[in-house]
This record gives sequence, C-alpha cells and structure tokens, in this order.
Amino acid sequence: MGATLVIGASPNPDRYSHRAVVSLRARNYEVIAFGPRKGSILDIPIQQSWDETWDVDTVTLYINATVQQEYYQRIIDLQPRRVIFNPGTENPEFYRLLKDNNVHVEVACTLVMLSIGNY
Repeated sequence: MGATLVIGASPNPDRYSHRAVVSLRARNYEVIAFGPRKGSILDIPIQQSWDETWDVDTVTLYINATVQQEYYQRIIDLQPRRVIFNPGTENPEFYRLLKDNNVHVEVACTLVMLSIGNY
C-alpha cells in the first residue's frame, strides 16, 4: 500500500497537519509531508517540490478550497485511492472531479479517524 500524502504540512507543532503526520507515523503509516515551509516533522522532511512519482494511497488535505485548485490535476494524476477533506477544506467542486476519476472522497478529520481506529 502507498503512503499518505499530507498536503499543507507544517513544521509548527500547533498545526493540525503537523499533528496528523505525528499520529500517522505513530501508527506506522508511511507519510509524505508536503507544504510551503522548510522544515521537518519528526524525521520526515517537508517536501516543497511536487513529485509525480509518489506512490500514494491516501491524500489528506490541510489547505483551503482556493489553494486546492492548483493541485486538482496533480492529485488526480497520482491516482490515490482516496482523498480526505479535513474540517475547513470542504470543496464540492473537487469532490465531483475526484469521483469522476474514481477516487473515493471522505469529508472527515484524519486525527479523529486515527484515534478511533477508522483510518
């Protein structure tokens, strides 16, 4: 199974994207952190350049709907199994595009899913 790609990853430990990376790693998931700021989360460097060869099972979003637009095709091209829209990232336009490309859409909180064993 591929990795979880956390888009909007932040080196700031107060950010939910940071907490998600820590929680995923604590549960032994392979994680790719992608975000605009240099840094790392645990031993995971935050990637600032997109890599179209990433092997991704799940994308979890921590960027708003406007910022998501520049990633629509990039995410679809990765062919993930699913995309999780965390609170504040809801985007019905992107839901439709993903579903049209056979990508499962989940409007949920990654941290809650992990905490209840529903990831």
